[in-house]
Amino acid sequence: MLAAAVERLKAEGLWVLRTAPVLTTDPIGPSIRRYANSAALVETRLAPEAMLRLAKRIERAFGRRSGGQRWTSRVLDLDLVLWSGGPFAAPGLTIPHPLFRERAFVLAPALAIAAGWRDPLTGLTVRQLHARLTRPRAGHR
Repeated sequence: MLAAAVERLKAEGLWVLRTAPVLTTDPIGPSIRRYANSAALVETRLAPEAMLRLAKRIERAFGRRSGGQRWTSRVLDLDLVLWSGGPFAAPGLTIPHPLFRERAFVLAPALAIAAGWRDPLTGLTVRQLHARLTRPRAGHR
């Protein structure tokens, strides 16, 4: 599914510069299935809103339905996490993705393709964000 989605991005005229290995993770929320996560570094002339419309169109083409309960199983979920233009906000779209710093399933694939990319809000690299999120923590006594 992920490989087919990358091919669809290419067919839509995006330049896919790098793709991350697939990472299988447990779900967040009520879903019981495991998820395959990856990341792609793409180049496009599309503005963020147009890129979001394209991502939603691709999700629908792969069988994703809108509405329903949040956090349930879905065929494909394309998120715009980072953008070279810095922070961006519009109705229904915030870049960087508001929760990407808290999600290893986003940071681990991003680390594989863009370790030095800087979060425009914190100034930290993807490598630093991933290290902060995944470092061992001292236990309670």
